[in-house]
Amino acid sequence: MSQLPEQPAGISVPTSADVARTAGVSRATVSYVLNNNTTVRISEPTRRRVREAAADLGYVPHAAARTLRAGHTRMVLLPAGQTSAGPAHQRFFTGLESGLRRLDYTVVQYGSDGLDADQAARAWAELRPVAVVAPGGIALTPYGIGVLTRSGAKAVITLGPRPVDGAHALVMDQSEVGGCAVRHLLARGRRRIGVVVPQEPGLALFAEPRLAGALRAVEESGTDAVVRTLPLRYEEESAGDLAARWRSLGLDAVFAYNDEYAMLLMRALQDAGVGIPAETAVIGADDLMLGRLLRPRLSTITMELVTAQPPAELIDRLVQHPGGAPERHSLLRPAAVARESG
Repeated sequence: MSQLPEQPAGISVPTSADVARTAGVSRATVSYVLNNNTTVRISEPTRRRVREAAADLGYVPHAAARTLRAGHTRMVLLPAGQTSAGPAHQRFFTGLESGLRRLDYTVVQYGSDGLDADQAARAWAELRPVAVVAPGGIALTPYGIGVLTRSGAKAVITLGPRPVDGAHALVMDQSEVGGCAVRHLLARGRRRIGVVVPQEPGLALFAEPRLAGALRAVEESGTDAVVRTLPLRYEEESAGDLAARWRSLGLDAVFAYNDEYAMLLMRALQDAGVGIPAETAVIGADDLMLGRLLRPRLSTITMELVTAQPPAELIDRLVQHPGGAPERHSLLRPAAVARESG
């Protein structure tokens, strides 16, 4: 095992005692100020003097020591899963991270590729996070949730299409995306609808419920509409093969999983001489800017991830009041955006 180099001679690490001496206060006061402890009354000028002394000296609190005292960190772990994230996810996580920082949490992203669910949970537990927001691509088990809880995590939250027993859940019901897309196509008189199912690993978590939602929307429509599943790889050759036999499928519309697959397939259909939307309407999902630049402009499903309480405040509440029954919060709000492709 490799060893880290020792601290170079002549370089001293500033301590809280140095900050206290520079600011003219006790070490306890330094601790209260830098840990944002509001239970002890300290004047604002004193707080400012302590912060300025810490900044001048380059002092930062020792996270490991603080963890030993508290049994956990102020760290919220956001593991990176294998499922590709669209714009809605990116906006959600950007807002979540900034909200948690305002509440004095340290946000850490953790790469989890190559780890199974229980291995991932043990790796996360080593960091002693106070909360974990696990993506849907990592299927936490009761064992993993127990490992995290016993290591000091006050809240374990899953973010994905389905809740996990024993954990709080921010649920993104992907079936609503497929249902919304197909209802849009049905309202425009389309009755023979293809649904693209990506063949890339890791996408089934979203693709399967989107297909299920599409099938349910047709069933509930009371029409004679039918849905046909269309396996597709994210490759020009695969899209070209599908486009070459398109007319033999007899389809007049397609929900192409997301905008990227929709653009791939639409280009192939146009190359094969299939008119869009005259012969086939095309709709994607995610509302990518590139889809608006195509001709015809791509119809899509836009998605927002929203909670009744700001997500950072929700996590803070779960941390402050651990031990309650697992909560379920539905996040996904899809809506069709009609453009020129169908």
